[in-house]
Amino acid sequence: MNISLTPALEQFVNDKVATGLYNSVSEVIREALRLLIAQEKPITKEELERLNRDIELGLQDKSFKDGFSAIKTMMTKYE
Repeated sequence: MNISLTPALEQFVNDKVATGLYNSVSEVIREALRLLIAQEKPITKEELERLNRDIELGLQDKSFKDGFSAIKTMMTKYE
């Protein structure tokens, strides 16, 4: 299989290989396709129900703090 990339995409792929995280252009393309497949996979009813349960548990958590309070607590703890 042959593919054609724009110069910008070709440079992006080559840059990824140059980082050493990938051994070849093919590895970068395979990883990109795996991510595209995962992104396009529809969420199942079970996954949605689990997410809703987790959100509800988080909202009921009495230790919940607003963002400002959480950051203030962390800054105090790590000063």
